[in-house]
Amino acid sequence: MEHQLVGAIERALGWSGPEGIGKGFARGNMGDPALVSRILTPNRLLDIAMRRSLSRPQFRCFQKGDEVHPAVYYTDSVSPRGQSIPMVNMRSLGRLLDEGATLILDQANVFDPTMEVACRALQWWSHERVQVNAYLTTNEAAGFPLHWDDHDVVIVQLAGEKEWEVRGTSRPVPMYRDADPNSTPADEIVWSGVMRTGDVMHIPRGHWHEATRTGSGSGKSLHVTFGITKRTGASWLAWLGDWCREQEIFRHDLDRRDQTGSEALVEAAARLIGERSPADYLAAYEQATTLPRHIPYLDILAPLDSVVCTTHFPPQLQESGETVTVVASGKRLTLAAKAVPALRLLLSGRPVPLERAAALVGTEVAEVAEILVKEELCATLTPELSSGYTGLVMNAAS
Repeated sequence: MEHQLVGAIERALGWSGPEGIGKGFARGNMGDPALVSRILTPNRLLDIAMRRSLSRPQFRCFQKGDEVHPAVYYTDSVSPRGQSIPMVNMRSLGRLLDEGATLILDQANVFDPTMEVACRALQWWSHERVQVNAYLTTNEAAGFPLHWDDHDVVIVQLAGEKEWEVRGTSRPVPMYRDADPNSTPADEIVWSGVMRTGDVMHIPRGHWHEATRTGSGSGKSLHVTFGITKRTGASWLAWLGDWCREQEIFRHDLDRRDQTGSEALVEAAARLIGERSPADYLAAYEQATTLPRHIPYLDILAPLDSVVCTTHFPPQLQESGETVTVVASGKRLTLAAKAVPALRLLLSGRPVPLERAAALVGTEVAEVAEILVKEELCATLTPELSSGYTGLVMNAAS
């Protein structure tokens, strides 16, 4: 899947692929104002808040360095039958923003098609899980104090300006669950300055950083932070712990008095490590992820005329003589080998209009598409989902 945002991030950071993730601080500018406004705008973020029942901690507001109590900007919307639904009170929220505040929407990809598709494109590119948080700061509001993240981040400044300070690490590659609290900030300043519209920044895991508009006067800042969670050696060992349950020796109780049994256990563990490498784990992780959320296909609602692959990672095709097997999201589908051209098109990650696709790879593409949609590897391309691709990802039949 070729997504314009992915290409713009690579160019801005001087990367030629995802290998730079986690390797070092990087910063640049996308140089495409139209792309920046296409990703997300302040008004679109506020529209998401207005039309959905959001709750803390997914949607939060901060002012003067402290979190604002939800009661200040939430109101229960009561239906004629007395049903109560918490909704953001936009007037109250507007007053906070006018005074100067920071709004945070975690996992914006859950609510917005453009953010959803951008995260999926970044996942296909990086082969790691990605989520995106949106931050809107107005006037002279402060951001979070100096802190570090337990994952790598790519930050895209979409509107306005914000002042940043990025420091080095005080503990190499710290983790959320770790042997050290890592609570003392590093002294080394890697970069400090102002992020302006179109700027992109990569901050590796563990680097201390803070951002603020304090002292910047009236104005705004909107940026999105793509959190990229890479696998670690600890992740691999945890995966081995799951596999060890297959062998009886690991299911027995530990005996403090039986030294021979302990030696056999250590030997079995060494064999297990030799049998299942970190590369095996990475491949298994990618193909075993759960199916994504999407609207189920019901032919009573509308005919299947356009589809798109929505798996978290690119499906794998395994060709073998007269058959081909699709491996993705914990599923294995075996089809006739003649389906390969249709599969390559349908699993490209790009929207596929079936009528145009039939002219390219044959009429069987419609049947293959229906199979993939029913198995939830592809989704019906509704107008809402399609909006996440428009102008950002070319359709597969072009």
